[in-house]
Amino acid sequence: MSRRGSGRVLLVLVALLGLLLPAVAACGAGPGSTVGAAVGPVPAPELQRFYAQELVWSRCAPFDCTYLRVPLDYGQPAGRTARLAVLRQRASQPDRRIGSLVINPGGPGESGTDAATGLAKRVRNTPLGERFDLVGFDPRGVGKSEPAIECFTATEQDADRADAQLDNSPAGVARQEGKAKDYDAKCAQRSGADLLANVGTRDAARDMDVLRSALGDQKLTYLGYSYGTRLGYTYAEQFPNNVRALVLDGALDPDQTQIDRSVAQSAGFQRAFDAFAAWCAPKRPCPIGNDPAAANEVFRDLVLPTITAPVPLSDGRILSYNDAMTGTISALYSARRWEQLRHGLVELAGGHGDVLMELADSYQGRGPDGSYDRSSDAFTAIRCVDDKPITDPAVLAESDRRSRAAAPFRDDGRGVDPARDVCAFWPVPHTGEPHQPEVAGLPQTVVISVTGDPATPYQAGVNLARSLNARLISVQGSQHTAALHGNRCVDDLVTSYLTDLAVPAEGAHCTIAPS
Repeated sequence: MSRRGSGRVLLVLVALLGLLLPAVAACGAGPGSTVGAAVGPVPAPELQRFYAQELVWSRCAPFDCTYLRVPLDYGQPAGRTARLAVLRQRASQPDRRIGSLVINPGGPGESGTDAATGLAKRVRNTPLGERFDLVGFDPRGVGKSEPAIECFTATEQDADRADAQLDNSPAGVARQEGKAKDYDAKCAQRSGADLLANVGTRDAARDMDVLRSALGDQKLTYLGYSYGTRLGYTYAEQFPNNVRALVLDGALDPDQTQIDRSVAQSAGFQRAFDAFAAWCAPKRPCPIGNDPAAANEVFRDLVLPTITAPVPLSDGRILSYNDAMTGTISALYSARRWEQLRHGLVELAGGHGDVLMELADSYQGRGPDGSYDRSSDAFTAIRCVDDKPITDPAVLAESDRRSRAAAPFRDDGRGVDPARDVCAFWPVPHTGEPHQPEVAGLPQTVVISVTGDPATPYQAGVNLARSLNARLISVQGSQHTAALHGNRCVDDLVTSYLTDLAVPAEGAHCTIAPS
């Protein structure tokens, strides 16, 4: 895969909400806010006008929607502002309402308003839907929020996906790094350096406290998936006394380095691929063979030819090696997509690639009309400011070597790649680094971790729970995240905690049966 694309796989973009919940048309955001009174403490007097804003909701049937106004740069609160799109499904029993349940679906770069429209059906007619306003927001730079991160045009994104960039010779590395620099220049030109400098998790967490006050909640009740766990524990670090309840599902290990995270995620996807191979083996046909032990080699024999001979598609595009791998990775997030992956690989064996491209398009945020939702650009921009960039080619080569060893099904056979990625040349400084959260006075929180989660491995959840002194719910299964996805054991524990603050018992354990 391309260097820029590989980062998307090794971190987490596809939130399981997008895989398992019904799609609902996104609503436009409402008119904005007026001045009222702040709810709870205001960190600094110059932020009073943001904390005191009263949201003016519009009806975006069947939801309410609006914009939240926040400083673009918290260091200059009198300067330029940003507007964050917010969507709400109101509690169906307002006389028993507890407050707002704020959600983040992951990414980074995924739309929280879109996720809320999907999750709304799940919680409707449940205690959560009865007693909470379900609230999703698009973080700064993301989705319908303004200004938005924009780096590549749709045409440029299509071209980038079609270019495998697997030449690791000195000339090939120079070309890869040249493309990375060109991408960065376009991001700075089209998004603005002031936006790029302030899109990190540090600032998104500050926004979430402004949102808490504008929603009228003394304390925050929050459910974060995948990258949303980082947003949640960053909020807890900054505002521990403003937390009512946190559920962090599919955790990022807080002090894990980028390299160790990449290797761990590679190993997680290999475990998911092995489970898929075992599931596929008795099927007829199984395109990766009936011997799971040989599945890595058979799979690579199937996809590697697309490096030099991309597959023509019915819409006039080509299925590149990048997209064949992206489609595969996308399906490995959940066992519920294994049948679609089997179909796509059977099709590829026959010289066709439409199913794998459909999976890849969904992962990359490409719509039927050829437009992109810019989640890929947002993912990159947030990733580049959230962590210290790796600039040493020797370190990158070692990371690539370890990742290939951890996930042989993904090895393209072209040798280790020492090329520096887009973050090495990013036009603004990073604003965060991995570290153990230092949180005093935080109430009991809940972490959920799935044993077969390919993207955020189980141990990361164990480590985060230990860091926060949180209660861990262990889930036996093969998918990315588990809360409110229809497993009664998990959902009952989460619901009891969020509504009644009933902390799950030590050693709480649930099982998700294979589909």
